[in-house]
Amino acid sequence: MTLRARWLGQAGFWLTTTGSDGDAHLLVDPYLSDSLARKYAGTTFPHVRMLPAPVAPADLPPLRAVLCSHAHTDHMDPDTLIPLMAAQPDLRLACPRAVRDEALRRSRAPRSRIDALAEGDRIDYGPFTVTAVPAAHEERVRDGNGDDHFLGYVVEASGVRVYHSGDCAPWDGQAERLTALAVDVALLPVNGRDAHRLAHGVPGNFDFAEAVDLCARAGIDTLVPHHWGMFDFNTVDPASFDLDAAARRGVTVRVPRHDGTLALAVAR
Repeated sequence: MTLRARWLGQAGFWLTTTGSDGDAHLLVDPYLSDSLARKYAGTTFPHVRMLPAPVAPADLPPLRAVLCSHAHTDHMDPDTLIPLMAAQPDLRLACPRAVRDEALRRSRAPRSRIDALAEGDRIDYGPFTVTAVPAAHEERVRDGNGDDHFLGYVVEASGVRVYHSGDCAPWDGQAERLTALAVDVALLPVNGRDAHRLAHGVPGNFDFAEAVDLCARAGIDTLVPHHWGMFDFNTVDPASFDLDAAARRGVTVRVPRHDGTLALAVAR
């Protein structure tokens, strides 16, 4: 069996699995608007899209859930979530427990439709099983209750376990955690990080070599590098990806195309 992943740009993915009842759909971190360009017009980082949104919220099929990894607008976008949650009254929204109030504000959905998750929580959305894992957007950030502001998700469907890290850099114990979850495919941001972006409020992520290293250490066969090609100040040239070095470490790299679909299967 295969799980299909359509890349929506940045960290956004549309996951589809097919069963006896037809297709089931789930979104992760969709940014399908130009809200950031309006917010940051005239600033150092104006957030102008390099490519248009590949689909409008109104054109999406019925979804089982939307997973938001954290409260940055390119991952929890009100201009995407508000129309989507209004148009699909059965749709659920998952987010870190520490940012539940922000998710309520940005989605305008009732509290009863928000699934606020913490590390290790597991929830089913039809044929999709989702497990929350910590993330470090340069570093892990927790609230007073110890709940992470940034999460990743392991999504299992069609016999495939896909790890979407959200925005993330390496953190202690990460490879061991993913090894225990027997991840098959990792969707990892590879736009890197530096002091200039951080000083202007843009924390960073893995670079490509770090993403490959995580996959190799966690026994993950396939890497899908993303979080590039959206904003010119926060991207990386995919021609720089060292695919040969990844292959030497036993990692297959599937470089996505904007609005392209990848069939994800268990390699072993």
